[in-house]
Amino acid sequence: MSERIVLAYSGGLDTSVAIGWIAEATGAEVIAVAVDVGQGGESLETIRQRALSCGAVEAYVADARDEFASEYCMPALKANGLYMDSYPLVSALSRPVIVKHLVAAARQFGATTVSHGCTGKGNDQVRFEVGIQTLGPDLKCIAPVRDLALTRDKAIAFAEEKNLPIVTTKKNPFSIDANVWGRAVETGFLEDIWNGPTPDVYEYTSDPAAGLAADEVVITFKEGVPVAIDGKPVTPLQAIEQMNRRAGAQGIGRIDIVEDRLVGIKSREIYEAPGAMALMAAHRELENVTVEREQARFKKTVGQRWTELVYDGQWFSPLKKSLDAFIEDTQKYVSGDIRMTLESGRAVVTGRRSDTSLYDFNLATYDTGDSFDQSMARGFIELFGMSSKVASGRDQRAAEGK
Repeated sequence: MSERIVLAYSGGLDTSVAIGWIAEATGAEVIAVAVDVGQGGESLETIRQRALSCGAVEAYVADARDEFASEYCMPALKANGLYMDSYPLVSALSRPVIVKHLVAAARQFGATTVSHGCTGKGNDQVRFEVGIQTLGPDLKCIAPVRDLALTRDKAIAFAEEKNLPIVTTKKNPFSIDANVWGRAVETGFLEDIWNGPTPDVYEYTSDPAAGLAADEVVITFKEGVPVAIDGKPVTPLQAIEQMNRRAGAQGIGRIDIVEDRLVGIKSREIYEAPGAMALMAAHRELENVTVEREQARFKKTVGQRWTELVYDGQWFSPLKKSLDAFIEDTQKYVSGDIRMTLESGRAVVTGRRSDTSLYDFNLATYDTGDSFDQSMARGFIELFGMSSKVASGRDQRAAEGK
């Protein structure tokens, strides 16, 4: 039997050409693997048939939308995962679920190598290959663009020469990666960081200055996961999809950032993540109500480290799994309702309620009925400032002794 290579397949020009390109360069049979993580566009069956028409001996397709939302996006929501305080890990989150299916397909079809379409200067090559070698240590990895000299112009020429069923004339000026958690746009004129994004960059969000009437929404969480919107039960996938539509209509979730890539370069990225950013704003505020102060402070440190690990392709690492356990423990009481107003590019929290709240009205109020014993404050302040007071006295004595 010929050697078999599993290829992460999107249905576009580059990966369609890669099927035949890999076969000619290596003599191996190619199995195309397409994973639906909510990127939209063509159906999985259409993509499957195209892969077979382009020369794949097998085509493995997987609807992983619910899996992606529940097992990858929800942990990011619980961690409040924002890389560089801005980017909600849109592409980084999808890579490990794709890797999981690539390795499963390799096992199913007896492949020895896994291939992906990444270049040699991006983050995704690391995410794919670190994930693959972790889940399938015996598997080899290749990247046609990086390892087999598959450039864009060669891809177009190859597709035309072989009469492949793929459009080669339309040249999108951008490199786009999309899933249900968000959309990433780069390259083209965006590489000049002085250039502002033009309206055609955006697809998930409307112009925030359009002046639509405000949209009020109530999101119900249970242990850190959204379980209802305006009182109607939702799955994690449905929660993201509904908030994508509602927050996207108000222009929420547009991100323009110069980002520190794992490979050491800075890259200008445009992201759209309306559902992710709105849900994260609601989740953070519910944590403010329900998570104890010292636990919350430490969770910010843990969440940042978790985010960096995921961005860097370490989803399956021991440290990330350990941090998962801490984050999950912090979500025990993160249940309740958050009311938000979506308007003009902003998601603003206007109400909170929770049966597990740490907010005590009688302690917080300044009106009659206040249960806070103010007489304790003087002694608390004396003790709280004691070490600074003692150190200050020493400093003064030292200064006087000069």
